[in-house]
Amino acid sequence: CGAGVVFVGSLTSTQCPYCAAPIQRDNAHTLENRIPVDGVLPFLITKDAARDGLNRWVQSRWFAPNAFLQKGVQGKFNGVYLPYWTFDSMTATRYTGERGEHYWVTVGSGKNRRQERRTRWHHASGSFQRFFDDVLVLATRGMRRDMMQGLEPWPLARCTPFTPEILAGLSARTYEIELDEGFVDAKQRVDEALERDVCSRIGGDEQRLNSIRTQYQAITCKHLLLPAWLLAYRYGDKPYRVMLNGATGEVQGERPYSWVKRSEEHTSELQSH
Repeated sequence: CGAGVVFVGSLTSTQCPYCAAPIQRDNAHTLENRIPVDGVLPFLITKDAARDGLNRWVQSRWFAPNAFLQKGVQGKFNGVYLPYWTFDSMTATRYTGERGEHYWVTVGSGKNRRQERRTRWHHASGSFQRFFDDVLVLATRGMRRDMMQGLEPWPLARCTPFTPEILAGLSARTYEIELDEGFVDAKQRVDEALERDVCSRIGGDEQRLNSIRTQYQAITCKHLLLPAWLLAYRYGDKPYRVMLNGATGEVQGERPYSWVKRSEEHTSELQSH
């Protein structure tokens, strides 16, 4: 239609607000100084299915105001492809720690006689290997990490090679978080998983961790675009955001709370005790 459209920040694909034609930044995902996109996960959840999923999510919210449950969420869905890094790595971990085993002893006498729990500690150490496949890191800023991780897992096996045509009519963003910074986030997720592994291997009733040393080997990465339905809405003059996994329908969102309902629930619990 001849209108001019301004792309701001990492936005690379959108729709003309005047004639609804899909428009894109030329070569935004394939420039020489940018890491190219390795794959795209297509939208597998339609907008109508996403709206149904949102309605179910609203009705399942505990402690939500009645008006919110009755009216639901009013707003416009936007389909957007979000940039992700995904990392693979073989890890080799050595650890030392202690395994705590609980036992009970009788102390005191007469009316003061009682059982006390004690813990007997044993040295523990070992080593193991674990391969991490597709550790995901969101590569754009301004979105809550906990909510985005709540959308996982993604069916990455259904990714297809990148072509600009697949973005037509939808918003898309390129990465703002560089690869090195993304690996720092991925390593934190891996380290947390390895710490849980170590605690499981030590066993017992509780654990003490003295040292965990991990080597990362055969590290590889991919740059992916993953689909999400985004919705921003207002309730009581406060903004909220809801996100749906565009491939699985998983919903994560912000919602209002009814403090009256919470107070009634707390009062009921006190009375039951």
